[in-house]
Parts: sequence; C-alpha cells; structure tokens
Amino acid sequence: MTSVAIIGALEEEVDHIARSLEQVSIEERASLKVYRGSITSNAGEDISVAATVGGMGLVNAAATTQYLIDSIRPDQVIFSGIAGSLNKSLHINDVVLGGTLRYLDSDMRMIAQWKPQTEEFHSDPRLLDLAQAALDDMGITHIVGTIASGNKFVGDPEAVAQVAEQTHADAVEMEGAAVAHVAARNDVPALVIRALSDNADTEYETFKDFDVSEYADTAAKLTVNIVRRL
Repeated sequence: MTSVAIIGALEEEVDHIARSLEQVSIEERASLKVYRGSITSNAGEDISVAATVGGMGLVNAAATTQYLIDSIRPDQVIFSGIAGSLNKSLHINDVVLGGTLRYLDSDMRMIAQWKPQTEEFHSDPRLLDLAQAALDDMGITHIVGTIASGNKFVGDPEAVAQVAEQTHADAVEMEGAAVAHVAARNDVPALVIRALSDNADTEYETFKDFDVSEYADTAAKLTVNIVRRL
C-alpha cells in the first residue's frame, strides 16, 4: 500500500485532513498528535496517510519530518503551509510550489559536505506534476518557484529586500527547506506547498491574529486532491 506523511503548519488544516480519512486513529508521541487513516485514490486504491502539525521553525519541522519517516516509513512526504510573497507578480492566496528550497541563514558550503551533499533542495518532480494538476483542477493560481526558509520571521521592508537579494526567492517562510532537507537525507520524495498569506510586510504581532480558516480549508482540500492522484 502506498503511504504518505503529511505535515501541516496549522491545526485547522490538519483537522480538515483528518476528517477526510477513513478508519482514523490518533497516536501521541514526540510531542505530536498524529492522525492515521486511509484515503481512496482516484484509481480506487487505498493510500495510507499519517498527518500532523509540525510546529514553527526549522528544528521543529526537521524533527517532525524525521519522526514520521522513522515511524511511518512513508513513500513520500507532503508539507503544506503559508508564506510571505517576494514575487510582485503573485497575489494573496496564490500558491508557490517548492521547486527549489534554500536556507536563509546557513553556510551551505559546510553543511553540503554531508548527505545529500547539495546547497539547495528540491521537491520531487512527480509530486510537483500532481500538485500542478490539482491546482489547475481547483482553479488556483500557482508557480513552481523558489522558497527561502529561515528561523527569523520576515515582516519589514528592509528584511524583505535583503532576503530577495540573498535568495532570489518567490516566497519566504520558516520550515520548507528543513522538510526537504531531511527528506532528501532519507531518500524520500517530498513536496513543499506554500500559499501566500501576505507580502512579507506584516509584523508578527499582527500576523498571529490573522483568520486562517479559509486558507486551512483550501489547503486541506488541495492536499487531499494531491493524495488521491498518487
């Protein structure tokens, strides 16, 4: 049976995914609540799913990804969340698929000496194709682009300019590269999906009070749509 591990950035998003599963059970380990169940693919096959909220920041994302890989042994990992836009041609609620993922604050010349021996990371080409087909089906504007990940919340024009110059990214966030990095280290195909919540110009104290319910519902439907195509 094909298996997939899904990491969400928001509890609301994972709750929506959990409600789409059949024969749901809950495991609580490693500070995570993991929903396990199955989804029937478009081809009529059962797909084993484990979904959890990964937490914010690179370390939380990496620890969650490694835990799921060790315990679930998934055939692929899907990470879905929100990001600040750095691409002036994109708008709020458009989606950036992580064709390339780069760290903001790491000297990759040293880190790349260890597997997977690369200074940047990439979503799996097949998963990218499935995601684009799902996004087209849902009528959501999207690109396959570059995502920058760091441990600092980017929310002012000076920081935005610095990140854009440093990474040439389309979106900035705090987890995606870590998920892709750990997945690559374990030879597991990964997909990073980012919906644009703002233009990376919102202070955290304002951002944390955003109503994310609409995004969470859309993101969950998108993720389930992709899983059904596996």
